[in-house]
Amino acid sequence: MRIYLTIAFLVLSLNGFCLINRGRLDSLKTLVASSKKEDETDTLYINRLNALAANYFDSNPDSTLYYAQKSVELSRKVNYKPGIANGLVQTAHASFFKGDFKLAEQDFNEAIAIYKSTNNFVGLGNCYALCGRMYNLLAKYDLALSYLNQSLQINIKSGNDQSITNSYKNIGIVYYSKGELSKALDYYYKALFIAIKDHNIPYMAANYNDIGVVLQSMEAYPKALEYFKIALKLFQGTKDLNGVGTVNQNIGEVMLAQKNYDKAITYLDKAVKIAQKQDDKDGMSSVYNDLGLCYANKHQAALSMQYLQKSLDIAQKYKIVYNEAYTLIGFATMYNLRGDYINAYKYAMQGQNLAKKLGNLSVRSNAALQLNKTLAGLGRYDDAYKLLRQYIDLKDSLNNNESMQKLTSYNLELNFATKQHQLAQQQHEKEILYKQSIKQQQLINMIFLTIILGMVAISIVYYRQKRKQQKINLMLEEKNHEVLQQKTDLDDQAQKLNDLNVLKDRLISVLAHDLRAPLSTLRGLFSLLQDDTITHQQLLEMIPGVLKKLEYTSDFLDTLLFWINSQMENFESSAKSFYIKDIVAYEAESYNEQAAMKGITLIDSVPDHMMASADPNSIRIVIRNLITNAIKFSNENDTIEITASQQDDHSHLITVKDTGIGMSNEQLNKLFKGKVNSKTGTNNESGTGMGMLFCKDLVERCSGKIWVTSKPGQGTEFSFTIPVAISNEARMEMA
Repeated sequence: MRIYLTIAFLVLSLNGFCLINRGRLDSLKTLVASSKKEDETDTLYINRLNALAANYFDSNPDSTLYYAQKSVELSRKVNYKPGIANGLVQTAHASFFKGDFKLAEQDFNEAIAIYKSTNNFVGLGNCYALCGRMYNLLAKYDLALSYLNQSLQINIKSGNDQSITNSYKNIGIVYYSKGELSKALDYYYKALFIAIKDHNIPYMAANYNDIGVVLQSMEAYPKALEYFKIALKLFQGTKDLNGVGTVNQNIGEVMLAQKNYDKAITYLDKAVKIAQKQDDKDGMSSVYNDLGLCYANKHQAALSMQYLQKSLDIAQKYKIVYNEAYTLIGFATMYNLRGDYINAYKYAMQGQNLAKKLGNLSVRSNAALQLNKTLAGLGRYDDAYKLLRQYIDLKDSLNNNESMQKLTSYNLELNFATKQHQLAQQQHEKEILYKQSIKQQQLINMIFLTIILGMVAISIVYYRQKRKQQKINLMLEEKNHEVLQQKTDLDDQAQKLNDLNVLKDRLISVLAHDLRAPLSTLRGLFSLLQDDTITHQQLLEMIPGVLKKLEYTSDFLDTLLFWINSQMENFESSAKSFYIKDIVAYEAESYNEQAAMKGITLIDSVPDHMMASADPNSIRIVIRNLITNAIKFSNENDTIEITASQQDDHSHLITVKDTGIGMSNEQLNKLFKGKVNSKTGTNNESGTGMGMLFCKDLVERCSGKIWVTSKPGQGTEFSFTIPVAISNEARMEMA
């Protein structure tokens, strides 16, 4: 019988041992893949490798081994001890899962030494827990309990419920393997109660399964099936393949014990497929043995022998003593059913020797029973009688022990139910306190409402008195009205003149800021055309580039005129639906050459499907300004990335992020508040300091917001929002 031996729920430390959801795994893969080659010896990169290794264990132990080995190799280069220890724990975990116990033991011992030297008790507790699970597989129960009890003490001191639950569960597994079912149940119920209190579904599933296994050993099959079905439902909800496979096998074994062989094979087939996919050596060996027994009872000897041999090969190769003993007894069972007592005797003797080594009453009684049948079949009735007496004694001992254990089980269930009731009572008391708190809050609200109504009454009285005073002053105000009106007219005229002057300044700034570069490029191109050394073919090759520059400059002038019109009082924004990708791709393509000349990588990461509702020309001007600004303040080998995502149901978020020189807090505070003193770019490019103010004007006219985050030497990230499109339209054609 196989208990849930895979450590799927081990609580891992902040240094890289914690299991996370699938989204976290994908995020870690992205971070590791995007790291630069020269940063591979960074401690941050190493920690990401260890976290990725830990997260891969449930789905792909081979990937765990790969990433952990890489982490250990890089950590040793820079003598990063936390990285070495965390990586060694992951390699050891994967190694003993795959059956390489010698290598796992070496890695565990080195990791323990490092954790002790660095006083990392969280890592030490997790390492002890895994060592205990490994030695349980090797039937070294005292050593396993020693490690697990040390882990439990560390976890109790840390006060982490999940770690304590895991320790109780692990200790219960060892006592089950020893055949001490009462103690196993005690620890399983302790673990289950904490898991239910914390609503920790993975641990609830594991402990329901383990309690079901104990009930199965007691031959309380209906009760065991109840627990297995609860565990299976929980495991399926968490998509834990190891757990689903284990429960399917346990249900199959119950069907086997009830002689429902066809139904047992159905469940066992599901279990063996999962074990093969996970490369779970213990699981494959155990399920192969169960399938062999099913086919032996169905009198299909060839299939039975095939599965039993597979089970024995794995158990002997990877030193899984528990499975080896059961498989040897399985061979003896098969040969006894066939009447081949000579072969049955050989396997029964080997199974009995291993059963004595294990010390498990259930295994020893099964071995004695099969050896008794074998000796009787060989005609050795005296020896068979001795084995029968031994079987009866063992069975009596087991039955007496089981009777006590059944009583203990019921008492433990009663205690468990009592604790659940106490927990529910505590929850009820909390609800009463909450209701009382609500009533008190309502009383306070009523008091505040009364105060507010009194203030409103006072305000009304004050307002009436104020109105009387206003009537007295009204005659004086009427006499002064003509003078004030004349002054207002003069102020309006002055304001209009000032606005025209500001518009003129902005226009000149834009021309200096955005038109100088393309005209300079065109002038350089035409100078080349006058060079007599250029061949006709070269001239033809240059013409498309010249046309492209002319088209872009013409388009720029159009958008500039659009912006000038937008500054007029009678301008109305022409909002319509468009694909964000179309505008960003056009602007990115236009500036790819300029970015490449500075050795900068310009990346367009905007999805194709996102549609916005705004004035597209306004958004083009904003994106163009942000791209040119990013190029201006970036160095060679820097990256500029344009991204877009849906922020909520009403708006999209567009971001232009660079890894350039960044800005100080003083520059950030002045950026959108008016004209700033523009700094020269990384190649001494000049600017007017007005570009960001223009962007702010246009984004706000499109019902959006714009902001920036930056730190000196760490790059700059400009972000702005625009409304989501309500209806789909055709993709806009870019000039």
